[in-house]
Amino acid sequence: MTRATRPQIHFTPERHWMNDPNGLVFHNGRYHLFYQFNPEGHEHQNMSWGHASSSDLRTWQEHPIAIRFDENEEIYSGSIVVDHMNSSRFGEDGTVPLVAIYTSAAGYHAIQAQSLAYSLDDGMTWEKYEGNPVLDRGSMEFRDPKVFR
Repeated sequence: MTRATRPQIHFTPERHWMNDPNGLVFHNGRYHLFYQFNPEGHEHQNMSWGHASSSDLRTWQEHPIAIRFDENEEIYSGSIVVDHMNSSRFGEDGTVPLVAIYTSAAGYHAIQAQSLAYSLDDGMTWEKYEGNPVLDRGSMEFRDPKVFR
């Protein structure tokens, strides 16, 4: 899809499949949009989170993959909070962390659990929390945490 045929207001990635918006936050003067994304194709698989940001909600800059699937999990829907008070303790030296709360799934028809990742550089890179999953009730229908402060 060329720039001329892509929507001019609604964000779309330059290529591949996208779905649910997941983390919509305003942080350090920019709006950040995180969304469900397949970085390898046009099908519902390899679920990861894409990332775009904007200063005006009209023009968007697409960034590298935020949270990528791996051999242990796909990254399903969730949300992001700006942890101004560093209640997560992920922040270092006064850095305000972004904290992602997402559904971790080992495939489409697998056990789903809730996991965390955090970013200390305005969402450009993410670290998955070592203690994941943080909430697991052994269910195949345990999706899409929506968290806000």
